[in-house]
Formats: sequence, C-alpha cells, structure tokens
Amino acid sequence: MTLWNGAGRRIYMQEVGTRDGLQAETAFVPTEDKIALVDALSRSGLAKIEVTAFVSPKAIPALSDADAVLRGIERRPGVVYSALVPNVRGAERAIEAGADELNLVMSASETHNLANLRMTRSQSFDALSDVAAIARRAGVPVNISLSCTFGCPMEGDVAADTVMDWCSAFAGDLGAGGVTLCDTTGMAYPTKVAALTKAFRERWPGTELTLHFHNTRGLGMANMLAAIDAGADRFDASLGGIGGCPYAPGASGNVCTEEIVHGLELMGYDTGVDLGGLIDASRSLPALIGHDIPSQIVKAGRRLDLHRPPADFEAIRERAHSR
Repeated sequence: MTLWNGAGRRIYMQEVGTRDGLQAETAFVPTEDKIALVDALSRSGLAKIEVTAFVSPKAIPALSDADAVLRGIERRPGVVYSALVPNVRGAERAIEAGADELNLVMSASETHNLANLRMTRSQSFDALSDVAAIARRAGVPVNISLSCTFGCPMEGDVAADTVMDWCSAFAGDLGAGGVTLCDTTGMAYPTKVAALTKAFRERWPGTELTLHFHNTRGLGMANMLAAIDAGADRFDASLGGIGGCPYAPGASGNVCTEEIVHGLELMGYDTGVDLGGLIDASRSLPALIGHDIPSQIVKAGRRLDLHRPPADFEAIRERAHSR
C-alpha cells in the first residue's frame, strides 16, 4: 500500500463542473461568465475540462449556449477541451465548435439507462456507434462515460462482469480512446473501486481510464485513493463540489476539485494544478449560481491557512507566564 506517500506520482485532474455541475443548476449562468470560468480553470493547470454539453436546449436550458461557450474560450496548450454529446447532431455541433474530445454517455444499468436516456442499453450502444463513426471521420477522439458502474439506485449492485462487457464493447469493439467508470449516484466503496480499476487496467492497459465519483455517502476521497492504489491516475471532479443526479434522492454533488487537489498534494502527489487559482475560481461560484457550495476548502481554507490568535492573546500569555 502506498496511499500515504504519493512520492511525486502524477495524477491528472479533469474538471466537469462546467458541464455536470452547471447543468444541475436552476440559474442560467451568462455565457460570458461561463467562458471566464473555463478560462480561469484552464489557467489553473487542469488536464481536461468538460466545457459543456451539446444537448437539446429544452432538455437542459442551462447549457443552451454550448456553441458560443466552446467557441469563446481561450485554448491553452496541454488542456483537453471536451464536450458531452448524446447523438449525431450533438456530435456534429461539437466538432464544428472545436471540441478536442467527444464524451458519450450510457449506463451499465438497464433501468437507469431507460430512465435517464429513454433507451435500452443496446439501443444506446447502436446510437453511440453512429456518433463514434462521425468522430472517427473527423479525427476527434471519443471517451465513453459508463454510468452506474458501481451500483444503480433502482437495481442495486451492477455485476462486475456486466461492467467489463460494456467496457469491452466500447474500448475493444468501438475503439474508444478512453473510458470513464462513473459512480453516478454515490454507491461506490473502496474495495469495489479497487477491484474494478484493477480489472480494467489488466484488460485494457493502453486505454485511458478515468474514475468519476460523487460524494453522496462521504466516500469520495477514500474511493479515489483506492483507485490510485489499483493503478488509476485520471479523475473527474467538480469545482466547488456542485452537481448531482436526479435519480438519487438526497445525493450530493461530484467530488470537489479543490478538496481533492488539496488532499492529494498533502500526500505528495503531483496534480499539476495551481490550488490557489482553483480556490479563487470556486469562490466565484455562489454569485453565479445563486447559492452556497459544498466546498470545505472554500469554507475552512487549506490546512496551513493559519488564523490570528484571539484579540486578548498577549494578555492571556502574560497571565500564563506570571503564574
């Protein structure tokens, strides 16, 4: 076990708050503010930013400005700018707007896939195969986000063999460059995370693997450490800890980017992220979305952000020394 000492090992942090987070908000964040937020995140040194989603404006009005946002951001070398696309039309729009990667989504759970996407898993796979073909012709990489890989709130446990079969369909048959194992409703726990991560790594060592956790039951950081110990090095997280899932009543948001970066850096891992810049970006969120955010780093500060002693500290010290 090496969890207590990262020894400079590189961990790649991928921001999803500008998509997964903002799509769950009722307030519409103005386009120019979205662009400024993405630009601030780019400057912080994140490896990848899921900028937006090219979906129906009626379905997700919060992201109805996807084209303008993706076209308006400042592109920084070394940062991958990804966009979620649900179908062929969304893929065409995202490619035209300059997405570096297309993120496609389906669920490992049949019930969740039907509830969330209104299709069976087989129907989703067929539709996503068409999207992948368009991306391949355009030379744009594809990542598959497989929801509910650690459990479904309507079915319960999802068998590891089922998860691996769908990973095989995408990483093998479809030729996806990356796969994200998603803990969509916060049902993951460390030993299950370690087992799935290890199994994936052994079967597809050349495929980019990302883990996507929610902190619904307080296990977000523990799950990330278990995944790291099993060979993972890429993780989604959301600025301020915003986001959630409509099919998990009481669910909290994604794991919080600044909390994760703070914790990993204390343990010696190299995230390549400017934590101060990340915290500054997170502090801008409440004004944009109209409510407080879960981030404990914004509330309490970093571990060594020290505080002044009490106003009467000198008098306390003098009395203590005079005894």
